[in-house]
Amino acid sequence: MTAEAAHAAEAAASAARVGIGGPVGSGKTALIEGLLPLFHARGTSLAIVTNDLVTQEDAERLQRSGLIRPERVVGVEAGACPHTVIREDPTLNIEAADLLERQLRPLDLILIESGGDNLASTFSLDLVDYWMFVIDVSGGGDIPRKRGPGIVRADLLIINKSDLAPHVGVDLVLMQTEASAVRDGRPVLLTNCRTGEGLDRVADHLAHDVLMEA
Repeated sequence: MTAEAAHAAEAAASAARVGIGGPVGSGKTALIEGLLPLFHARGTSLAIVTNDLVTQEDAERLQRSGLIRPERVVGVEAGACPHTVIREDPTLNIEAADLLERQLRPLDLILIESGGDNLASTFSLDLVDYWMFVIDVSGGGDIPRKRGPGIVRADLLIINKSDLAPHVGVDLVLMQTEASAVRDGRPVLLTNCRTGEGLDRVADHLAHDVLMEA
């Protein structure tokens, strides 16, 4: 096999990389925890990279969860707002994902989670093949109208904590409608990560759109 053919074969065998972004507290880690059993049932081999400012709290939470082997989770300490290392200079995350790939090959999927300080967190396409943005109803029903880059550009928008809508005065149907209106047809899904509601649809989207499963 030529060097070029070997490189092409290695690229074809590489895991798909999916970013999960969104404001702090929107439910990104809870989303991953809910997805892990679903992907395990599908036979999907995956690993996780988390991003925090100066800790590895999210990584340690997942490592202790019992839902995934601890060695399949790596924490990145951004040292600044985490969105800087998923967008401006994603080198730290690329290195972490590459490390997991080398150690755990073959992998089907690497999830890269990063909290943001606002609605502007976006992922560099040098880092991920597909990215999701998570918001929650407790932040207010007007969030989609603010048209943050994460809301408008993400491949998949998730509105989490749907069960809280009546308690915080949010019209959930209107919020989903307005989110769909600013996204030019890209999907919007409702979830309740505490109960697992809607997570099967998220897994189905990733399986179809990212893993190319029928």
